[in-house]
Amino acid sequence: MTNNPVILTGDRTTGPLHIGHFAGSLRNRLRFQDSHDQYLLLADTQALTDNAHDPAKIRRSVMEVALDYLAVGIDPEKSTICLQSHLPALAELSMLYLNFVTVARLERNPTIKDEIRVRGFGHNVPAGFLCYPAAQAADITAFRATREPVGADQAPLIEQTNEIVRRINAAAEKDILPEAEAVIPRSGRLPGIDGKAKMSKSGGNAIPLSASPDAIATAVRAMYTDPGHLRIDDPGKVEGNVVFAYLDAFDEDEAAVQELKAQYGRGGLGDAVIKRRLNGVLEALIAPIRQRREEFAKHPDHVLNVIRAGTQRAREVTEATKRDVVNGLGLFQL
Repeated sequence: MTNNPVILTGDRTTGPLHIGHFAGSLRNRLRFQDSHDQYLLLADTQALTDNAHDPAKIRRSVMEVALDYLAVGIDPEKSTICLQSHLPALAELSMLYLNFVTVARLERNPTIKDEIRVRGFGHNVPAGFLCYPAAQAADITAFRATREPVGADQAPLIEQTNEIVRRINAAAEKDILPEAEAVIPRSGRLPGIDGKAKMSKSGGNAIPLSASPDAIATAVRAMYTDPGHLRIDDPGKVEGNVVFAYLDAFDEDEAAVQELKAQYGRGGLGDAVIKRRLNGVLEALIAPIRQRREEFAKHPDHVLNVIRAGTQRAREVTEATKRDVVNGLGLFQL
């Protein structure tokens, strides 16, 4: 352990990661691992909150997500990769924290309300899903994380985490747990290839980080552009054009992208040209990740040992925090 700030981040284990994850979080994680004590949580317990009907998918996806972490360059010597379900302190803290939050407050959380709507739960919301803010508070505080990289839509969860922290500290009459700062990236969420606001594995509108050249080309050809741009000479709309959103996210030649936008807006530039450029940019990004992933996949025992070692380190940290909370609250000791 160092004096660096602590960051907790991670992903639900519901399938391989995609380029939206790379743009939104993985790039930052590569940067953070040199300046922070970073924990990456393979969130299999959280994945159960809306996938309890298919635990086999969650089990398979643990290795898939771990492979993606290693393939993009996460260094297990710098970042601790750990498995949520094998950290019992997280579940114990979640249960404790549920006594410091009301059902009404959980239901008012904007992030949870939106996710319930998107998933179409109606009145059949899994209890684990509704209680997710308390569970995330347990995840964050168990590692004593003070910085939490999240999208703007997830910020209410950090706010609720800090509410729970303040209640715990007030009950203990001392500061047992630190509050966390939401670190929100400047770039917005990358849209799906179909132009919908959210790229997702389940929505079928994402490009996996392990995508083959043919899969990349197929996805780029299918990308939503400007339906009113029927002829090359027609002025085209840049706003809402998925191809330009992806070029903004991944093309390192910003000046060239701006010139393409100007030309597209004036007319005289076809969709095929900008899609061809994006195809090359994405293949250059994904090819080395795909190659490293294939190499790591040949050695599953190594990947499993990385998870085991990281989980053991994480278990020591989270158990110590749980003891501090239990003692701070004055619970009975045996």
